[in-house]
Amino acid sequence: MAEIESQENTPTTTGSIDSLHTKNNSRYSENKKVIIACLATAFIVFLLSAGGMAGAFLLGRSYNARNLDEKRQTVVQEGEVIEDVAQKMGPSVVSIVTEQQSTINSLFYGARTQTSKAAGTGLILDENGLILTNKHVVPEGTSAVEVVTSNGVSYKDVQIIGRDPLNDLAVLKVSNPKNFSPARLGDSEKVRTGQKVIAIGNALGQFQNTVTSGIISGMGRPIEAGDESGSSSEQLTNLCQTDAAINSGNSGGPLLNFNGEVIGINTAIAQDAENIGFAIPINEAKGIIESVKTSGKLSRPYIGVKYSSLNTSIAKQLNISVTKGAYIDTDSGSVVSGSPAEKAGLKGGDVITKVNDITLSDTISLTSAVGRFKVGDDVTLTVVRDGKTIELKVKLVEAPSS
Repeated sequence: MAEIESQENTPTTTGSIDSLHTKNNSRYSENKKVIIACLATAFIVFLLSAGGMAGAFLLGRSYNARNLDEKRQTVVQEGEVIEDVAQKMGPSVVSIVTEQQSTINSLFYGARTQTSKAAGTGLILDENGLILTNKHVVPEGTSAVEVVTSNGVSYKDVQIIGRDPLNDLAVLKVSNPKNFSPARLGDSEKVRTGQKVIAIGNALGQFQNTVTSGIISGMGRPIEAGDESGSSSEQLTNLCQTDAAINSGNSGGPLLNFNGEVIGINTAIAQDAENIGFAIPINEAKGIIESVKTSGKLSRPYIGVKYSSLNTSIAKQLNISVTKGAYIDTDSGSVVSGSPAEKAGLKGGDVITKVNDITLSDTISLTSAVGRFKVGDDVTLTVVRDGKTIELKVKLVEAPSS
């Protein structure tokens, strides 16, 4: 199994990544263990508290020459599209530098303060200074955040509005922003395998607005993301896989379609593989973005279950006929005590196939479907239990922060 490496920096030491939290634990997924792409270029500062042959075969065949010209034209057109998207979307991408401080007790030097810095990427959501990024870019314990725009303007008065309890997402707020250019959000449900995409980010924490391109290699990928030490991990589901080059420092940056619309947020890469990166579909983030814009705080509704997103392979392992939906794990605690799910009568082994009229699929997870509603909404779950279809009513509550 390939390890997914932290998109932390490559310098001498790495900054810590706090434990990540999710309700979407999947023991049946075919996921590879991965390390969160904390594309945080990190370094530590100690302050003492007391411091030509193939072409020849084409000659003589005019239709081959014509095909070659057409291919050249396609490449030129594709290059122009990438250039156009990069120019238009570049101002909507920012670099993020964070700082964490901790105290270390030394036998010889006594107490000293350790300051670690890390770099990631963010996406401008509106002209008022809202920024979307990964949760692991601004982990618990972050003492300072700096946002740098594509034209080099630095903002140090930055507030962490909130961290998504169910996904690797966070929202920041810059005070007194000037000439912020919001990104255009696309529809990740329309994304298809083989589709061409563009990634922009703060590569290695040094090369701001680095542009790479590739394709969508797969959809609905589940992974276990964690840091290099193994001290923190998080189950992430329903991810887009891409072969666009994603490097340390890219965490929180956008994955774009050729229309210049954001279709995902880059979050992790595979360590022992080439060109395997993962992005959170943008539709997964729209619920928390809307909550921040309307209420000023980040809140996500949830029902309180641990589940596996089904596909044909997992359904075969479980010996069930349903191949799409959210399979509630049979482990103890998979239906959270006191949660809306428990109150509604959900049980381990149930398969949720719809939330109201939203059908769960490879591109629509349970978390994504529930996230389209607000805290306090009443929804109807379509559930397959023991081969029979039933409906259960659930009132959504706010997901706990930990």
